[in-house]
Amino acid sequence: MTFRHVSVLLPETIEGLNIRPDGIYADGTLGGGGHASEVAARLTEGGRLIGIDQDADAIAAAGERLKPFGDRVTIVRDNYVNMKQVLADLGIEAVDGICLDLGVSSYQLDTAERGFSYMEDAPLDMRMDRREDRTAADLVNECTEQELFRIIRDYGEDRFAKNIAKHIVKARERRPIRTTGELADIIRGAIPMKIQVTGGHPAMRTFQALRIALNRELQVLEDSIDEMIGLLNPGGRLCIITFHSLEDRIVKNGFRRNESPCTCPPGFPVCVCGKKSRGTVITKKPILPTKEEEKENPRSRSAKLRIFERA
Repeated sequence: MTFRHVSVLLPETIEGLNIRPDGIYADGTLGGGGHASEVAARLTEGGRLIGIDQDADAIAAAGERLKPFGDRVTIVRDNYVNMKQVLADLGIEAVDGICLDLGVSSYQLDTAERGFSYMEDAPLDMRMDRREDRTAADLVNECTEQELFRIIRDYGEDRFAKNIAKHIVKARERRPIRTTGELADIIRGAIPMKIQVTGGHPAMRTFQALRIALNRELQVLEDSIDEMIGLLNPGGRLCIITFHSLEDRIVKNGFRRNESPCTCPPGFPVCVCGKKSRGTVITKKPILPTKEEEKENPRSRSAKLRIFERA
């Protein structure tokens, strides 16, 4: 299947990066190269783009798309949490901009054998990096009922998390749960029919939760924000696109923490903690897709873009 992914908030992200033609930029979630190709097209002699992704299919697709830019672009297969080391290995200490487009790509959702979708029956995989051994099937079959409940409640924000976890454990006592179709059917049986009629696909939140847990998505994001800001040159910008409230909260709080790190009590006349601001939050409120973009690409509806500029 051809790697297909419509880049969300593309013009807004490119504008937000405030690209210098001779600057160095990093795309930590390269995907099919949509954002990266627009960045690379604006670079001239001396400009450079480093594209990072842990998905081999994305690396292959982006490599083809970015070929016209030659050695202006370097592609590395890795997780963006390791960006500092990736850049160091390339002899780069700091960059002028970083962008992240979080979540799952259209290609991953639409390729049944990747196991991200509840719409088709396929192996229950969900690995963004298929070099990893553990799959979503291992998670579903090995976690305790309490662990499954916590994953579905915290990462899926599903009010039926307790009942879904109970049904999963009961079903796997008969035989291991191996496919997306089997899991979707189990979840369907755990949610009242009247909710299913009005609340969207019953498996949506649980599949999201398992994907986030398996790939450690929120932990990786939490662990990366401060370091990515530290990799920016003065005036450099970090642009992050999120797709659900948990991601957005981490980004919002991370940006605020770097803008206003002072931990002194409010009544202190002067700061004594010594923590200085690392920059400015450009987006006091997140940038949202236009109505036109939502119509053309329904998957963009939950997207939010936040931007931070290094002092």
